[in-house]
Amino acid sequence: MTMKSTILILSVIVFMTGTIITGCQSSDKKVENARDKVQEAKHDANEMQQDFITEYQQFKRESEEIISANEKSIAEFKARIATEKKENKAKYETKLAELEQKNSDMKKKLEDYKDEGQDQWTSFKSEFNHDMDELGQALKDLSVDNKK
Repeated sequence: MTMKSTILILSVIVFMTGTIITGCQSSDKKVENARDKVQEAKHDANEMQQDFITEYQQFKRESEEIISANEKSIAEFKARIATEKKENKAKYETKLAELEQKNSDMKKKLEDYKDEGQDQWTSFKSEFNHDMDELGQALKDLSVDNKK
């Protein structure tokens, strides 16, 4: 073998070894990067879950306060209609029973809610707020009817 051939063979061996070592390091680095990304994703998911829990707890607390205020309004209205004429009293009692049941249903709906994802939460919250607004308006309307 000539010197040129030996140098060429050695160069090829060094090049191949370098390529293999570099390839292995890249693979290790890729695995490490993938692990980092998985950890970041887990951290982000945990953060989102904590944000949801905090938002849900605040929503639940505020809704419970509204439900409690509705219960108080219904009780006060019952006391006010005690002196009504028999025909008016029966009409108001029927309407109050309906509103009381709706309020009770809303309370149960809030207690029974289970986390089913962001889309379901958004839908639940929107529907729940709409129903609570309607219930509040019905209570307000009933009070106005009684004062006429």
